[in-house]
Amino acid sequence: MKNIKVVALGLVLMTAFSCKEKKEEKKTVEETVTTYSIVEDSTDVRFTAYKTTDKVPVGGTFKEVNLTYEAGESPEETLDGLQFTIPVSSLFTNDTTNTRDPKIIHFFFDVMKETQTIKGTFSIDENKKCSVELTMNGVSTELPMEYEVTDDNHINLSGTMDLNKWNALDALASLNKACYDLHTGSDGVSKTWEDVAIKASVQLEQK
Repeated sequence: MKNIKVVALGLVLMTAFSCKEKKEEKKTVEETVTTYSIVEDSTDVRFTAYKTTDKVPVGGTFKEVNLTYEAGESPEETLDGLQFTIPVSSLFTNDTTNTRDPKIIHFFFDVMKETQTIKGTFSIDENKKCSVELTMNGVSTELPMEYEVTDDNHINLSGTMDLNKWNALDALASLNKACYDLHTGSDGVSKTWEDVAIKASVQLEQK
């Protein structure tokens, strides 16, 4: 009888230990969640503006972009709610004469109400449509963006700004006046276009 009791007790202990192991294993699996964060200094923001009636492109970038975000369980979750601040002073158009960048800053951005930064917040809706609540010239309005996530976890974004939506036509006229001859085409008309193409990308890493 004593042996039977010992065996029974052993079975109970083994069962309890086995259940505990399974619960702990399940808990470990549940806690192992992959998250996506942004690789530091991987952000790239570029723009293309246009001049003359032939719509000649003039490209540039911003060398400094400050991000605030929370890592998500998918690239979309990481992008949703991401906030950025771009110092206008970091503008760079690779102009060999070193005259274009100061002109754009002085005659375009400095004419605006908020001259130091461009700010924005990304959002992804239930249909996975992307947009940015973009703040410039004291105006905040929505900028729809197309995006794609590549196999190597790059997020590429693109959109087109209509400067009129940010009340920036006075600033645009100021820039066109300062660059009148440079923005004059073969038809003798000086023009700086209202639309500006935007492209951006960030590299994600999984943890």
